[in-house]
Amino acid sequence: MKAHSRWRRAVVLLAALAAALGTARLGLWQLDRAAQKTALHAAVVARGQLPVLTFVDLATAPEQVAAQEHRRVQLEGRWLGQHSIYLDNRQMDGRPGFYLVTPLLLADGDAVLVQRGWLPRNARDRTQLAPVITPEGVVRIEGRITPGPARLYEFEAAASGAIRQNLDVAAYAQEIGLPLRPLAVLQIDSAAGPADGLQRRWSQAAPDVSKHHGYALQWFSLSALVTGLYVWFQLIQPRRRPR
Repeated sequence: MKAHSRWRRAVVLLAALAAALGTARLGLWQLDRAAQKTALHAAVVARGQLPVLTFVDLATAPEQVAAQEHRRVQLEGRWLGQHSIYLDNRQMDGRPGFYLVTPLLLADGDAVLVQRGWLPRNARDRTQLAPVITPEGVVRIEGRITPGPARLYEFEAAASGAIRQNLDVAAYAQEIGLPLRPLAVLQIDSAAGPADGLQRRWSQAAPDVSKHHGYALQWFSLSALVTGLYVWFQLIQPRRRPR
C-alpha cells in the first residue's frame, strides 16, 4: 500500500509540474508575441523617418530588400496599365474589395510593382470593376517599400487574368516579360499625386497587444491555480487530518 501511495503521489506531482510549467510557458509565449509586435512597429516608425529613397537606391537583388523595407520612396515613371492586377478579397474599413497593383516603368528601363490603392467590389458581380483613372505620361508617386503584396490563402496555386488572389513579384516578372525590382511600393497620398479614385488608408496604427497580455494573464493564473491546488491537497491538507 505504501508503494502504491508513493507511486500515486509521484504521478500527481509530475502531472502538476507539467501543467504548471506548460501553462507558464504559454504565458511567456504570449508576452513574447506582444514584444515582437511592439518591436516591429517601432522598427517601421524608425524606418519611415529615414531619408527618402529614389529609384537609383531601390534594391536590385532579393537579399537587399530587407534593409529597405518600410523606407519611404519617391519615384517617377510611366504606368503600364495593361499589366494591372486586381488582388481580390482585400478589405479597407471593413468593406471587401480589391488592391490595384500596376507596374511603374522607371527611367532606367526596368519597373517596380506599385500597390496603388483600394477600390470596392461589386456585390453582385465581382468581375465588374469600378473605373480607375490611370494617368498617361510621366507621373510622380510617393510610397513605402514592401517585400511584395500581402498574401492570402488560396485553394489554387495557379493564377491568371486581371483578378487574382495573390501576386508573386518574380513570377509575374517572368509572366509579362518585364524586369521588375524584387520588391513592391505601397503608394501613399501626396499633394502632387493625381486624383485616381483609389483609397489609400493603409493602417499604420500601433499594434494592439492587449489581447496577448490578457492571454498571458490567463495562462499565468492557470499555472498559479494548478500550483496552489497541488500544494493544498498534497502538502497542506494531509497534515491537517487528525492522526
